[in-house]
Amino acid sequence: MRISRLFIDAPLHSGSQVELDAEQLNYVLRVLRLKPGYELIVFNGEGGEYSAEVTELHKRAGILSINAFHDIDIESSLSITLIQGVSRGERMDLTLQKATELGVDRIQPVFSEHCTVNLDGKRLEKRHSHWQGVVRSACEQSGRNKLPQLELAVSLNDYLNSATNNLCLLLDPLAETSLKNLPVPDSNIQLLVGPEGGFSEQERQNAYKNGYQGIQLGPRVLRTETAAIAAISAIQVLWGDF
Repeated sequence: MRISRLFIDAPLHSGSQVELDAEQLNYVLRVLRLKPGYELIVFNGEGGEYSAEVTELHKRAGILSINAFHDIDIESSLSITLIQGVSRGERMDLTLQKATELGVDRIQPVFSEHCTVNLDGKRLEKRHSHWQGVVRSACEQSGRNKLPQLELAVSLNDYLNSATNNLCLLLDPLAETSLKNLPVPDSNIQLLVGPEGGFSEQERQNAYKNGYQGIQLGPRVLRTETAAIAAISAIQVLWGDF
């Protein structure tokens, strides 16, 4: 039987106890259906994980006893940043979830001309918090003990104007180069993927001016969430740990 994993946003130490917050309590009680005496794995995103035991659990409170630390690291050998055009609802959630499972270590959402999602102020803060939850859940499921860094969403042009020495790749259905034609990278990889409507011509040219190299994923035009997942998977097969 697979032992459940739980992200705890707090310092963890062997021999200590942790009180579950309301969301965690509901998850452990109603989703995982654990009981006092049950074991689980906990981690806080700083690396490694701890075995833990449910010592108290009822509708109003849950207490975990933190036991031995295990220095387990399954992070990818590649450092991949996904620069993702913000897409709608479940599409963005799916992209973040699968990118996390596939091993990216940084995610930068960007707003572009063809984005159909308008977020600012409190709405953007709420969505960012939701996206963080998606990333945490993906780490719980996939066994990762380090959370990818999820940046605050910014405009695409603002991001492109920041200097970088990484290998910068733009998914472009009009490009003539594929991943298999590129040499093995000796630096971090930045992967730029458009939203549902793709990037405008001006945005494409701005990316190229800022050092991005266009690549295509075969003759078919992929949905935004499919494109990101397919590209990261191909990168891991060619140069990573697949």
